[in-house]
Amino acid sequence: MRAKLVTGLVRTRLDAERAVERVMSCGYKRDAISLVMSDAARGERVESGIGSRAAADVGVGGAGFAAFATAGASVAFPGLELVVTGPLESALAGAGSAAGGLVGALAGAGVPEHRARVYESGLRQGAVLVGVHATSERDAEILAMILEVSGAENVRSESAQRRPYDSFI
Repeated sequence: MRAKLVTGLVRTRLDAERAVERVMSCGYKRDAISLVMSDAARGERVESGIGSRAAADVGVGGAGFAAFATAGASVAFPGLELVVTGPLESALAGAGSAAGGLVGALAGAGVPEHRARVYESGLRQGAVLVGVHATSERDAEILAMILEVSGAENVRSESAQRRPYDSFI
């Protein structure tokens, strides 16, 4: 079965930290989670008050998240320097200087072009794109809800057949 990509845009690194913690508490490992953020957002200081046992167990809270968020590849697109971790790293790194830019790279990774444009705009404003490769249709729906509860906007899942309005949002 092909993994289902679930994506959402959070406004701060703290929101990204919460989203990653919640996803990992559901049993997902770091290698299934992607983060895309601008260099400026990467440098944003996060004072984590989360400190939950799940975050401590998986090394995500506080300094663990900082290491996770900064371990990725640096990818340059016209007017935007990004740091990318996780499965999206190879898709975006390979397309860094391609003619389609970030929108084309995200579209190539499975994000619809209209949604990729929204994500590009958010990344330029300092938001963080969180992506998770779900292992099943059911998990994709659950992960979409987790990202929404974590404050993510423009949450999108490949299994969005039950959400026909998604293309209009």
